[in-house]
Amino acid sequence: CLVGSEMCIRDSHYTKQMYLSKRRTFFMDFFSIISAIDSFLWGPPLIILLVGTGIYLTLRLKLLQVAKLPLAMKLILSAKNKGDGDISSFKALCLALSATVGTGNIVGVATAVEVGGPGAIFWMWVAAFFGMATKYAEGLLAIKYRSKDEIGQVAGGPMYYIELGMGKKYKPLAVIFAVFCILVAFFGIGTFAQVNAIVDSVSLTFGVPVYITDIILTLLVAGITLGGLKSIARAASAIVPFMAVLYFVTCLGIILLHISDVPAAVALIIDSAFNGHAAVGGFAGSTIMMAMKNGIARGVFSNESGLGSAPIAAAAAKTHWPAEQGLISMTGTFIDTIIICSMTGLTLVLTGVWSGDLSGAAMTNTAFSMDYGFMGGIFLTVSLALFAFTTILGWNYYGERACQYLFGIKGILPYRIIFICLVASGAFLKLEAIWILADIVNGLMAIPNLIAIIALSGVISLETKKYFEHLKENK
Repeated sequence: CLVGSEMCIRDSHYTKQMYLSKRRTFFMDFFSIISAIDSFLWGPPLIILLVGTGIYLTLRLKLLQVAKLPLAMKLILSAKNKGDGDISSFKALCLALSATVGTGNIVGVATAVEVGGPGAIFWMWVAAFFGMATKYAEGLLAIKYRSKDEIGQVAGGPMYYIELGMGKKYKPLAVIFAVFCILVAFFGIGTFAQVNAIVDSVSLTFGVPVYITDIILTLLVAGITLGGLKSIARAASAIVPFMAVLYFVTCLGIILLHISDVPAAVALIIDSAFNGHAAVGGFAGSTIMMAMKNGIARGVFSNESGLGSAPIAAAAAKTHWPAEQGLISMTGTFIDTIIICSMTGLTLVLTGVWSGDLSGAAMTNTAFSMDYGFMGGIFLTVSLALFAFTTILGWNYYGERACQYLFGIKGILPYRIIFICLVASGAFLKLEAIWILADIVNGLMAIPNLIAIIALSGVISLETKKYFEHLKENK
């Protein structure tokens, strides 16, 4: 009996080990497959499509992002806000910026520089430059083809300009976009990544337990998002300018302390972009392709030009002129990447932390701490928490509008409840596969949007011409 019992235990243990081994193999295979898909999607195909669309629009609109940038910056505060819409153009911009200015501006830039070297910053600028033309087109089309929902609220975005602009036969493309948008809001940029960034940074800097931060965060998100568009826009217009100025001033202080090294840092960025960079310190060295790929990918991921998210917010703006909101939307890419991401990149290069062994937020934290001491960590934590919090609010609205497009008004409350529950659970979910899947859906969301922009480029050109002729007549 004893021998038989021992054999049973041994067999049971062997069976359990075999089961665990097979499960590990399955997850390793699954992880390898989705990693390969992610690398392919965010490799040359999508980058060429995103940047190529921006180049095409730049040429068709005759370098509008250069010639009309002063006017666009002026319109942020001087737009008349007359016409159909639910919120002012300024609030619509802040709502869009709340989603785009996020952890990517801190962690994403550091990751790009870690892998691609200082040259990645230059290619980030390139992506932003052409992305401004794409963002202009998205904002214009959002106003041109917006409509009203069952309760009289403005509804717009890629779903609507695909269906109304390209025609009813393309509705499946609009549905695909809406589905991917909800998935990104639920499982990607909108919840887990941002919640983890907030609770982890607050825990490390201030020693606050994760569950306490998570409870406070969930209550804040619930209180704001259940109030709908105007509540989210009000919060975004209050937080976004403050957090952007706080981060800008903090980085500017470091740049001023190293002002004599700025010309050499800029020269290093440009040289590294075209020649790669040899290993320095803990830095593993990079090629031109590594710098280009990481810089463009992180730049696009940060400012979301071409992904189709920002036009959902732009559609709610009060304006008669599609091109006017297009210009205001265009400034979002300029602020997000040309200003905020550049400040992070210069800080990393000037302090020399880019060549060390650190990565992500730890690299940026070290750069801040070198010149500000322990206060540097506090500045970064506050900035990171605000960036991530507003991203949650912005993506809540994007997903809600996509849900409303698919299911009507009846789908909004269930969507909000699910979103709040996912925020509450996000602090305790750290599955790497979730982030990769989110990255994939985020990339797939861009494809229907870019197809629509290219197909409707004639409308974009015509509306642009009409608006500037109107300005001339007024003068």
